[in-house]
Amino acid sequence: MEYLLSVLIFLPLVGAISILLIKNESVNKILATVTSLLAFVLSIPLMMNFNTETAQMQFVQKLDWIPSLGISYSVGIDGISLLLILLTTLLTPLCLFVSFNIKNNLKGFLACMLLLETGMIGVFSATDVVLFYVFWEAMLIPMYFLIGIWGGKERIMATTKFFLYTMAGSVLMLVAILTLYFLHGKATGNYTFDLLTLYNFNTPLEYQAWLFGAFALAFAIKVPLFPFHTWLPHAHVQAPTAGSVILAGVLLKMGTYGFIRFNLPLFPEATVEYGPVLLALGVFGIIYGALVAMVQPDMKKLVAYSSVSHLGFVVLGIFALNAESLSGGIVQMINHGISTGALFLCVGMIYERRHSRMIKDFGGIAKQIPVFSAIFLIFCLSSLGLPGTNGFIGEFLILFGAFETHPTAVVFAAVGVILAAVYLLWMYQRVAYGEIKSKEVGELKDLTPKELGLLTPLLILVFVFGFYPQPLLKTIKPSVDNILEIMETKYSQNQSNKEFKFFTSALEESK
Repeated sequence: MEYLLSVLIFLPLVGAISILLIKNESVNKILATVTSLLAFVLSIPLMMNFNTETAQMQFVQKLDWIPSLGISYSVGIDGISLLLILLTTLLTPLCLFVSFNIKNNLKGFLACMLLLETGMIGVFSATDVVLFYVFWEAMLIPMYFLIGIWGGKERIMATTKFFLYTMAGSVLMLVAILTLYFLHGKATGNYTFDLLTLYNFNTPLEYQAWLFGAFALAFAIKVPLFPFHTWLPHAHVQAPTAGSVILAGVLLKMGTYGFIRFNLPLFPEATVEYGPVLLALGVFGIIYGALVAMVQPDMKKLVAYSSVSHLGFVVLGIFALNAESLSGGIVQMINHGISTGALFLCVGMIYERRHSRMIKDFGGIAKQIPVFSAIFLIFCLSSLGLPGTNGFIGEFLILFGAFETHPTAVVFAAVGVILAAVYLLWMYQRVAYGEIKSKEVGELKDLTPKELGLLTPLLILVFVFGFYPQPLLKTIKPSVDNILEIMETKYSQNQSNKEFKFFTSALEESK
């Protein structure tokens, strides 16, 4: 168990290197399948042996890396990290299975997917800030190639935009990391990048706004939060199906994860001072993303804009500074990965049959491919938050918790729930019902056993978490309480500061 987390992080890297060294395509498919499934299997002992009663990091491993600079290989997970790692290891093999029909350099594609998995698990596991940054940047490379080589006609523009946006935020985050390092070292004499040690450091108030802003910009771009969202629709539309699934399912969650892991506990006063700005942008993004999704002629772009809207709910939950809303935000991160990942898989499957994603090219598929249509409807209902599906509980907790501190924001956010029903059901009605208008639609084939097998795990989770979300809530509760406690403790050390006098009342309400 001591090395389990490190094995899980680097297993996909070993698989990627092995694939690059082997020329036989069939062997590469088997190797990619075994590696990704083994990573999922290894993540199960993490869940089974995880203690849900404590907020302490578990499966911790710490080794000196560059001790002269206070940099270490330090990994560990709490409840939030655990759920995101499980989501990553679940979606990765599904993405690989759906990609085995790629004709152009399949070996390179499989290697990039496994490299990306290592980066994603590393981000959720790192407890050294430099190590976190290394994994954060390392993810850019395989994702850049996944879109740039295996994407659509405008893939170069899309992948360049994705890379430039993310790099711009990352550079500022690096400056903030170094500033925090020197501030802590100057104040305590201990120059370290250890995140858990930095949690105990009360960052000087005159620096908090700048540091909070630098981290927040990097994470807002990754979410993406309005107005930093413009790279996302291009990336989704041009990416191959697997790229869209992993982008929506996992990569976007790294932005909201960063807010929770860094901004809230490291800069509590600045969080309360400037968090309402991000909260307002999140609410605006909920409505904006829904309205833009409503007018999209392309199913894939519609689902992409729905992510802007749904992740706006997560941002609202985080910066409402309320235990219920923060828990709801984390649950929504997981459930969005399930529902939206499944929607992208469905859109990819129908595209393989019709070679079109345009809504106008369909109609009447419920008669022709009833099994696919029924499953597609379930995932649409899950995405719009129908009670009894996984999408409901996260949005409910966010709105319920945030109403205590920001009732006006909740009123506007609730409009996004209605709009989600409009654009998803309207899209489904045009695609599934009506007369079959073309020969191509009339010749569509229903789901194969392989495709049904790919969608079944996600379908099961839709209803399991819809009717019984308690395992998710129980897993994250200690971590949520711990983050709010860290914020309150740090503020108590600056009671005399008048600028942030409302911080105490905000935390009292969050309790």
